Amino acid sequence: MGVSLSDKLVVAVSSRALFDFEEENRIFEAGDLAAYEALQRARLNVPAQPGVAFAPIRKLLALNDGAHRVEVVILSRSDPISGLRAFSSCREHALEIQRGVFTRGRAPWAYLKPLNASLFLSANQDDVRDALAAGFPAARVFPRVDTDSADSATMARGDANEIRIAFDGDAVLFSDEAEQIFQREGLGAFVSHERDNRELPLAQGPLKPLLEALHGLQKLAGANSANGDGADTQMRIRTALVTARSAPAHERAIRTLMAWNIEIDEAMFLGGLDKGPFLREFEPDFFFDDQIRHCESANSVTATGHVASGVANMANPVVNPVATPQQL
Repeated sequence: MGVSLSDKLVVAVSSRALFDFEEENRIFEAGDLAAYEALQRARLNVPAQPGVAFAPIRKLLALNDGAHRVEVVILSRSDPISGLRAFSSCREHALEIQRGVFTRGRAPWAYLKPLNASLFLSANQDDVRDALAAGFPAARVFPRVDTDSADSATMARGDANEIRIAFDGDAVLFSDEAEQIFQREGLGAFVSHERDNRELPLAQGPLKPLLEALHGLQKLAGANSANGDGADTQMRIRTALVTARSAPAHERAIRTLMAWNIEIDEAMFLGGLDKGPFLREFEPDFFFDDQIRHCESANSVTATGHVASGVANMANPVVNPVATPQQL
């Protein structure tokens, strides 16, 4: 029987999201491919420093303690020889990553299908948009920001034995059908629509497969603990829904998760409040949102992924100017 990843949580991550290749990337984006490849070759024996996605990827891999349940694959526009540096950097930082696809400038997102990926993290906006358009879960990692105390590559301050992932709702876990009503008709119409349809599950959004896979791992961990196989040092998963919805629109979101048979650990219905302070208290290892302003607020707190999905990311969305602060 051949090797299969069908029973794994598969995360594909670009080398620039995983490691700090920003200097090299500036040369790459300038169009001087030969200079980029020459620089990478000159640095083959120089381990790269951690990038924005490094800390959450390391915690995800720690879920493999005792069983292989998570697979991380490097999926990169780099050339294969530059891939040597990525793998040697993994080895230097003790990241158990064995698989990689390197396309030398060609868009790599099509390989998400044979990888059976539940998530694609990349610093390349075009690759993420193409992946989302093709129906694959994907997010663009926000660039590292400097703060007085930490940076977004090392802000995973929570329990070392717990990985925390926070999600926005509409256009991330759920479809953007409700957001479209909000954009066209305003807050009052949105609230009435969600109240009237509270028992009708929302369609799935782009990152529902990731939440579903995380929930599956949570159930496995719970079963092992109940059987006496767990330990205090066993890696745990904690999830949160962090949304600008508020009552009564909260009900449809929770009922949708119930219909999917997916449980989350925390839910924050903020009614338009800034998400940053709430994320600071939750201390996620990664946060996903479809709106740039929420990503910017979160990025000073934790590693953040922009999910360029839904009406909020159209070229010319119709925005209700009065209700904009309440955007979902």
